[in-house]
Amino acid sequence: MTHYFSEDNNTLKSNPQVIAFSVNNTPLKFKTDVGVFSKNHLDRGTEVLLKYLEVDGSVKTVLDLGCGYGTIGVYMNKRYDVEVDMVDINQRAIDLSIHNVKLNNTKANVFKSNGFENINNKYDLIITNPPIRTGKELIYKFFSEAAKFLNDEGALCIVINKKHGAESAIKFLKTIYRNIEVLGKNKGFYVIKCKIN
Repeated sequence: MTHYFSEDNNTLKSNPQVIAFSVNNTPLKFKTDVGVFSKNHLDRGTEVLLKYLEVDGSVKTVLDLGCGYGTIGVYMNKRYDVEVDMVDINQRAIDLSIHNVKLNNTKANVFKSNGFENINNKYDLIITNPPIRTGKELIYKFFSEAAKFLNDEGALCIVINKKHGAESAIKFLKTIYRNIEVLGKNKGFYVIKCKIN
């Protein structure tokens, strides 16, 4: 079975559609398709993440890790004055994200990467709604590796549901990051901000 976190899902039948919604009074529209996460609507986790995540002027560079069809990266560039890189392992997600950056009149560098494999930059903010179905081992690897790609005052911001291990994830994150803050909780989702300094 091919999943949205698989590299080779372009063999799936294509049935594109356009969805539109607003996040924090920021109107957005996206072309989505079969084989990407939450193709019919904004997923609850990302909605909660963006509700609680506020960015100040010190944040200039952002990585959307596991960008899917581009919701987080497009939103960040549309709402804030930040440079955005967006990565995913899924080629269909990459193609959709490139389209959606243009569709929303935003700017971002979109490229294929299995986690941090093809990333050479450091960031002020790394944001992810991690692919829970890949399993704890891979997600914790992303959390660990993210620390190496943060600027000195940079932060990792994640959303994870309590029933998918938010509390155990916080315990794990405390072994890597000096400062852990729960920015908010809503409908079982925790928005967690982690800083190395």
